[in-house]
Formats: sequence, structure tokens, C-alpha cells
Amino acid sequence: MIARNVSLRDYFIRINFYDLLPLAIEIATDLGYGQDEMIEAVCKTYDKFLRYPPSRNRTAWFKTVLWKKLLEARSDILAFRAMAR
Repeated sequence: MIARNVSLRDYFIRINFYDLLPLAIEIATDLGYGQDEMIEAVCKTYDKFLRYPPSRNRTAWFKTVLWKKLLEARSDILAFRAMAR
């Protein structure tokens, strides 16, 4: 069953990146991304974390990966919306 009222904060808590939520919001706001794109990006970031965890600086790793995944998230969402039409 999929929860309908899951917030961005809930996603960060579930994937153990809650301490980096303020950084993620700052990055996304500076780049003009919305909450849907942020949720998609943090899920993609977590997937990458499972495969290639950071070996030194978790915050720097997160910042770099999230920025790249925000770009991917926007393109995925736009492609999905175009196909839905």
C-alpha cells in the first residue's frame, strides 16, 4: 500500500539522510526545483548510496550526488508527463 501524504521530511527520515535535509532544501531552492523533483532525486541518491556509499565525506558526497540526481529527476518527471499526454 502506498501512502498518499508522505512528505519530503518523511523520505529523508526513512532513508537516514534526515541530518542533510536542510542542505538538500537549500540546494534545490537555489536551483529552482520543487518538492516532487526533490523526492525523486533523494530516492535516486539513496539508490546510489546503497551501491556506492561515501568513503570519506558523507556531506560532500551527498551534495554532489543530489545535484546530479536533481537534474535526472527533472528530466524523468518531464518525460513521464509528456508520455502521459
